[in-house]
Amino acid sequence: MEALSSKYKRVRKRSEDICSTLKTEDYVVQPMVDVSPPKWHLGHTSWFFETFLLISHLKGYTPYDPTYSYVFNSYYESLGVRVIRTDRGNLSRPTVEEVYDYRHHVDAAMEDLLSGSISDQVNMLTVLGLNHEEQHQELLATDIKYILGHNPLFPTYREISNPIRVATGAEEFIVIQEGTYDIGFNGSGFCYDNELARHMVYLPAYKIAKELVTNGQFLEFIEDGGYHKHEYWHAEGLEWVKNNNLVAPLYWHHMNNQWVHYNATGIKPLKLDEPVAHISYYEAFAFATWKEMRLPTEFEWEVACGQFDWGDRWEWTGSAYLPYPGYSKAAGPVGEYNGKFMVNQMVLRGASVVTSPGHSRPSYRNFFHPHIRWQYSGVRLAQRMN
Repeated sequence: MEALSSKYKRVRKRSEDICSTLKTEDYVVQPMVDVSPPKWHLGHTSWFFETFLLISHLKGYTPYDPTYSYVFNSYYESLGVRVIRTDRGNLSRPTVEEVYDYRHHVDAAMEDLLSGSISDQVNMLTVLGLNHEEQHQELLATDIKYILGHNPLFPTYREISNPIRVATGAEEFIVIQEGTYDIGFNGSGFCYDNELARHMVYLPAYKIAKELVTNGQFLEFIEDGGYHKHEYWHAEGLEWVKNNNLVAPLYWHHMNNQWVHYNATGIKPLKLDEPVAHISYYEAFAFATWKEMRLPTEFEWEVACGQFDWGDRWEWTGSAYLPYPGYSKAAGPVGEYNGKFMVNQMVLRGASVVTSPGHSRPSYRNFFHPHIRWQYSGVRLAQRMN
């Protein structure tokens, strides 16, 4: 098993690798509220280790800069006031160079902490911090894409991603029989508290698609006027479409009589056999309704996921993000990690091409508001058996 100190170095290096080809100006941009500047991600993940580990567990450690808690605290109310999320792009200071100095200071202190015998509490918090940073690595990748994808020059960049499995286009389904199934994390490794407690659910018989919906299939929905037919949409979804003048997924552009999309290599022709990405829950629901099908529940997805390939796209489900029976959040600031967000959000399952290696499992629950689509989110269809 990889030593904790070695994993710490590896994970921390990957965050910097993701940013390695950015220009200084790229680090400070915040085009929308859900996107944080790359500089802020690098500072926030360092603040997490400093706040939850070094201040309490490394003798003699004092905060690198007392103002950084105000700058890099994300949403931990119990840890004091902070810069509001919409103002992260106004942080021209600390500079990018100063943020990297902060990271390296924290890394040196963490190396000191992890070099000797550590308590179970330090081990638990370090593992949590590393998983937290891996979450931010995915956010870093998608935030950088959004920042550069909304630059009128559509610049290229270095993307750290896994290969995408192209689809055959065949609409094949897996049949899952009616029954009672176990749901939730089951193992000895790390999981988040929202994956617990493991419990049983009853599922009527259903079928679920072996492959994700492709760009080509979603294009058929567009060409059939799908964005303009109210019968496919939730009322809020249709209002969102109208208010934002939407006609296609994020990063799709209609240029010179053809559909193109933006990715790390710039503007390229749309690949019809790749799974559709960057769609909202509203769009996923409307597409499924147009196909006279539906989105799977998160429980249906978890039960069936061993029988199909997943990991290219976060997959929208039809399940609201709610606590499992027996859910119990941790005491103190760590307890703010997941539980406080269990309202008005929908669950996504799986992973994406920019998910950190090893940072996915069948019980993992991602969650976003229904209009969010800057993540690599896609759709898999399901239907109840008659």
